[in-house]
Amino acid sequence: MRLSFHGADRDVTGSCHLIECAGRRMLIDCGMFQGGRELAEENAADFGFDPAAIDTVLLTHAHLDHCGRLPLLVKRGFRGEIIATAATRELARLVLLDSARLAEEDAEIEARRSRRRGARPAAPLYTLVDAMAALDGFGRTAVYGVPLPLGPGLRVSFHDAGHILGSASVLFEIAEAERTRRVLYSGDLGNAGRPILRDPAPPAADIVVMESTYGDRRHRSVRDSVAELCQAINATLARGGNVVIPTFALERTQEILFHLRAATGDGRLPAQLPVFLDSPMAISATEVYRRHPECYDAETAELFRNGEDPLRPAGLRLVRETAGSMALNRIEGGAVIMAGSGMCTGGRIRHHLRHNLWREAASIVFVGFAAHGTLARRIIDGAQRVTIYGEELPVRAQVHTINGFSAHADQAELLAWHARVGGRERTILVHGEATAMDRLAGLLAPLPVSTPEIGSHLEL
Repeated sequence: MRLSFHGADRDVTGSCHLIECAGRRMLIDCGMFQGGRELAEENAADFGFDPAAIDTVLLTHAHLDHCGRLPLLVKRGFRGEIIATAATRELARLVLLDSARLAEEDAEIEARRSRRRGARPAAPLYTLVDAMAALDGFGRTAVYGVPLPLGPGLRVSFHDAGHILGSASVLFEIAEAERTRRVLYSGDLGNAGRPILRDPAPPAADIVVMESTYGDRRHRSVRDSVAELCQAINATLARGGNVVIPTFALERTQEILFHLRAATGDGRLPAQLPVFLDSPMAISATEVYRRHPECYDAETAELFRNGEDPLRPAGLRLVRETAGSMALNRIEGGAVIMAGSGMCTGGRIRHHLRHNLWREAASIVFVGFAAHGTLARRIIDGAQRVTIYGEELPVRAQVHTINGFSAHADQAELLAWHARVGGRERTILVHGEATAMDRLAGLLAPLPVSTPEIGSHLEL
């Protein structure tokens, strides 16, 4: 058995791992590297393996950093089967089509600049046609806990990871001589006790490849995080400013909507608080959430059964069209504006930051992880001035960072998950920055732990 590491290794984006066993070559995720324009070359580089030689892709969930290079994989020769849960299939369709559209738009903008310089324009990483070809590659639909055969002596099953809708850990069961070896890829693991989705449900395994995003820290409780969000909103409204929330279209948007509905319903926030969801993809993703009750926790399922929509605050306004998004820039105060991307690397959020970041009455509320090199991280780290669309802006707005909304398990939850899984033969840490991985590795000692770098491999 050979494991090789091609993304999200001593880093948190570009998840891509290869397992070769029982005569098969299987890829777990094929994600986009995110964090800044300098990563464009990394995304376009060779995968480190031959895409045409891959038999199967097992997709843990639909975040861009886990599925975003699937169209490129197909473009470069992959013709095998992509397996995912039903919810992941739907969300991946939204994510990949949106990613292809943005790639084409960015390529056209860059082409105009290149022509002015007399240089040859670069082609987009992939196109809408490539994305559609990747979507055609989705085959069998995984159901939590139900094994799927991949070849002689080899089967795989998906288990609820509690991270976003449809997310899964992937368990390989490999028959070897007189024993069956169980290898588990965690995927991204959810933060237990959050609303909407169930907590992770891990199976036992001998070898574990697990994420370590927050291996060096604990999250605030959800209760305290919601209280801080409400406090930030109420204080901003009292100052006459807007609350701008950069948010990811999948999971984070839905969770914040859930809490805003609850808080406007019980008086912690104004009952008719204007909440603008300015993200066509987040709007569509929220509709997908409503179609998959098989992923809900008991509380959310009960609300839907009673005819309530826990994802719709009373003052919610959905903004799909560009004209509607531009109109929000005329609102100087009194509104909550949610838009993507969560790391502020693109999308409509950059326009809203441009119109609010310099206002002392405004607040920018970060509710998710921000990788090094992103605009979000620079603001969080205390930048006094930032440049958006070529304009240098002072950061005068109040900046709040609330990490209790994270969709990732924290250090204590990672350790508890690992204790349930076992992994006593070997644990391999991925999807974490070096400090987080090394800290978690120390806490797992004396069990054998590896922290591989991108491009490395392990023979087991």
